[in-house]
Amino acid sequence: MHPPALLRDLVILVAAAIPVVALFQRFRIPSIVGFLLTGVAIGPSGLHLIADTASVSELAEMGVVLLLFAIGLELSLSRVLRLGRVLVQGGTVQVVGTLLLVTGLALAAGEPVERAVLFGALGALSSTAIILKVYSERGTLDSPDGRLVVPIALYQDLAIIPLVLLVGLLGGAGGSVGGAVVKVGGSILLVAVLVLGGRAVIPWVLAQVARVRSRELFTLAIVFLGIAAAYVTQLAGLSLALGAFLAGLVISESEYGAQALSDVVPFRDTLTGIFFASVGMLLDLSFVARQPALVVGVAVGVIVLKAGVAAAAGLSLRRPLHTSLVAGLGLAQVGEFSFVLATMALPAGLLPPDAYQLFLSASVITMFAAPFVIAAAPAMATAICRVAHQPEPVLSEEEDEDVHALRDHVVIVGYGVNGRNLARVLDGAGVPYVILEQNPDTVTAARAELQPILFGDATRPAVLERVHLERARAIVFAISSPADEIRGVAAARAASPTVHIIVRTRYVRAMQDLLDAGANEVIPEEFETSLEIFSRVLRHFEVASNVIAREVEGARVELYGMALGRAAGPSQLEALAHLGEHHGLEMIAVEAGAEAVDGHPVSLDLRRQTGATVIAVVRDGQALYTPNPEFRFRPGDTVVLAGDDEALASARRRFVAPRASADPG
Repeated sequence: MHPPALLRDLVILVAAAIPVVALFQRFRIPSIVGFLLTGVAIGPSGLHLIADTASVSELAEMGVVLLLFAIGLELSLSRVLRLGRVLVQGGTVQVVGTLLLVTGLALAAGEPVERAVLFGALGALSSTAIILKVYSERGTLDSPDGRLVVPIALYQDLAIIPLVLLVGLLGGAGGSVGGAVVKVGGSILLVAVLVLGGRAVIPWVLAQVARVRSRELFTLAIVFLGIAAAYVTQLAGLSLALGAFLAGLVISESEYGAQALSDVVPFRDTLTGIFFASVGMLLDLSFVARQPALVVGVAVGVIVLKAGVAAAAGLSLRRPLHTSLVAGLGLAQVGEFSFVLATMALPAGLLPPDAYQLFLSASVITMFAAPFVIAAAPAMATAICRVAHQPEPVLSEEEDEDVHALRDHVVIVGYGVNGRNLARVLDGAGVPYVILEQNPDTVTAARAELQPILFGDATRPAVLERVHLERARAIVFAISSPADEIRGVAAARAASPTVHIIVRTRYVRAMQDLLDAGANEVIPEEFETSLEIFSRVLRHFEVASNVIAREVEGARVELYGMALGRAAGPSQLEALAHLGEHHGLEMIAVEAGAEAVDGHPVSLDLRRQTGATVIAVVRDGQALYTPNPEFRFRPGDTVVLAGDDEALASARRRFVAPRASADPG
């Protein structure tokens, strides 16, 4: 009995994809590109390992359904509304602007209207998967350009709904205008019914399923809803993908969205990989070989055109030219949804074979180039700004007057949660400060609160010069972009060799790079969060407050030392791990000036005077249970006491300095 052809093709595809994707992951190239090139390599125009792609394409279509279903689950209408003007205005300018510009160019080249509009739709979308992956790996999701790129990419995901309707309309454009209007109206009505009806019914259905407390049943119900919605839209003459996307969007608004997404992701990742591999199989290498200049030229043209329109979207939001250009280059690739639209247009006759091959070839090149373009975007934007005589954002004369008299001040970079808290504390302490922020809306709101905030990029020497960093006492980077942190620290150290530079960063791995760039202190959130948990656990076990403070500081030194490759001494708690934790046992750190200093456990006579007993003394990480006659308590020792609460409170006073108030326990 021979295995089915589909099974054989899947074995070949997955076997070929594993090493390719692994190699791409090593070099931080998105796996989507790996799947595309895998398909090219094993397809009819490559090694010819899979000659008939029809069966794989059918399975890949299910991958598209799950891809859009998962994208819908990851989005939520409430989240979209929170992004507000950046998403709506920036996304509209980018999508509509690109669509109109590409359509106009195609019409000028002699293409029919339907095909020209289709080209516009294909060019309007960027790859959300590539953008999120590359920006996340580079740590720039929260950078000024990241805060512009991500909302526009989300807008493009939402734009797939009208674009799918548009492609469907173009495919049936041979009828009358009245028939087209009826078709569009019916499509919009169906979408409205699915969304509104789904919001009323789906949460109730999932609630009944969840009450059964069966993970398998819940997953089955989620997959059913996505497939059923896809089937309904296909029956209505629309695409499978549209129904799945709408179902995901509705479920994401319910309390079951997070669990549904976690159940679908494994299926989505596998089947969408198959989808992109199947797209790669359709690429005709002989077409590329015949017209390499045309393919590369179209790919470069797409990158330049998309970057320009996206940069215009950033400028429309009053973002600096440099930030807008970096964001534009981040959005300058063809997206995965463009392949979905192309696969819809192909059987409808909207794309002749040569046009489809040109689109496919140029798109693969833009996606492959995307990580490298994003990495080079800041340098490219700087060069363009210099040519345009706008090398860096500068402050107005009015703003210069506000900071002209500042001396021994603190420069706060970023006005998020950490920046706000620091400003509040400095204001209460009477310490002068000035804030640098790149979000113009944040600057406007903070000025309304009379905050000394200026619009400017702290990675730019001219901006640091305008806030008189050479006269500042300290500069604090309270932003969430590791790449901008390193550039900012380097610029600050170059501007002032003496200023004290403090950086709050998210990740431990960034510590050494920031210190090498010139930072004096680096505070990683990962460590500080773990230390806070550590202190709360000790407090729960009723460990004395001064012991908690000492142990937290010791853990901080140990953790920071390990992160920077320096050995740290053993924790005092490790030496006593075998004693366990129980009531009636307390550790107290001996303080300088305490009564017990230079005393011996016997001469102190703690048991008779307080009722507490010395169990052990920890010194230099070692537990001493039977001190010799020459032993004397000294500051830094940890004394382990046993007794009831009253006895421990009395004994504790012998080991703390008179000026310190003992914890009553």
